[in-house]
Amino acid sequence: MSVISRGFSGRRTAENANLPPGQYLTTDFPVLSAGPTPHIPLDRWEFTIRDENNALLRRWDWKSFRELPTETPTVDLHCVTRWSKLGTTWEGVSLDTLLAGTQTDASYVMAHSYGDYTTNLPLDDLKNGKAWIAFRFDGKDLEPEHGGPARLLVPHLYLWKSAKWIRGLQLMRQDKPGFWEGLGYHIYGDPWREQRYSGDK
Repeated sequence: MSVISRGFSGRRTAENANLPPGQYLTTDFPVLSAGPTPHIPLDRWEFTIRDENNALLRRWDWKSFRELPTETPTVDLHCVTRWSKLGTTWEGVSLDTLLAGTQTDASYVMAHSYGDYTTNLPLDDLKNGKAWIAFRFDGKDLEPEHGGPARLLVPHLYLWKSAKWIRGLQLMRQDKPGFWEGLGYHIYGDPWREQRYSGDK
């Protein structure tokens, strides 16, 4: 991974009562990436779920993935660089659907992306209507710069946890840091508690 995109600056206004502390409202959708944008042909895309030993538990190609039932959540996004975008509309497959029938005693997952990005999350944060593999944004197919053809969407955490260009999840019994977490970002990333960096509570 190479150059990291610049952050953004702006102001939080008094009417933005739904913003976590330290955030400002934007109507744009800024693009921040830790490397070049992958372009994945749909006939080569896949999403997998693997156990802690990397054994394959579930696999979908694009066709079988798109045959799954979808949802259209409307959610707020909060980036660690302090911008927030409210009321965004997506279409995707719930992680509840993808994880259904998977037997595990794992408590965490590592999300893996095309381009080798990783981020860690508690498994419970992907369940009960909290997370999706999203492939459409604002009624249009998800553009590569925003993580298309599909990205993880976990809107209650800072946006770096919503891994772009998702290709799979690995179940883990013990938590361990992903890419940004290994460089000093918070292991969890709750925007309402301002968990930006490893020293934040």
